[in-house]
Amino acid sequence: MAKHKSTAYMTPGEQIAGVVFFVIYLLVLPLTARTLFHWAEALLDVSPSRSTENALYYYILFAVTLVIFHKFLSATSRRLADNFGEAVKTAAIGLVALYGLNELMYRVTGALLANRTNLNDTAISARIDGAPHMTGLIVIFLAPFVEEVLFRGLVFGNLKGRSRLLAYAVSCFLFSLLHVWQFALVGRDITYFLLCLQYLVPGLVLCWVYDHSGTLWASIAVHAGANALAVWTML
Repeated sequence: MAKHKSTAYMTPGEQIAGVVFFVIYLLVLPLTARTLFHWAEALLDVSPSRSTENALYYYILFAVTLVIFHKFLSATSRRLADNFGEAVKTAAIGLVALYGLNELMYRVTGALLANRTNLNDTAISARIDGAPHMTGLIVIFLAPFVEEVLFRGLVFGNLKGRSRLLAYAVSCFLFSLLHVWQFALVGRDITYFLLCLQYLVPGLVLCWVYDHSGTLWASIAVHAGANALAVWTML
């Protein structure tokens, strides 16, 4: 059985460019993307819908991810081809574990946090109501690809050589932070950071899937599958 094959196998150029892109993606774009789009719209004299803006945003992120990490993606694709059966089995186990444990965690945190509303989920639900096909494309395909390359491929993969425990901890923490920090900042509510707890299970399971299967495509598949199930419940 193949285990723990998720070596970083990133070039120094991918690591440097990836870190810069990751910082921009995590800390800059969540608060500046709308402003940048408004500037672009004024310059080009166009007025796309909000759903079109969201799609363009993720298509750009997808394209940048492909350009920066193309060698890494090629390597992890070869790992998939060499270990396809194990990758499929690991992804299946991960999807079941993610769905079951995530439901349990949501119920526990809902009780502990007095049913505090998750604004990330609310925003996605509103976008699905307004543009189901476009939002489905983003949530099921584009976002999982970008997030897995960054949080599992870049962060987890490059830290694992130093410490597997550190890799799990940092990847899960940053993944949780991505989904809550801008809402806490905009709402000026520091207690909103407690909702990071709801993203610990997905972060842990996705790291395990990547670590155990040795290919990022397994964690991408699990992330996409979990998001597809979530979208289906919202329709």
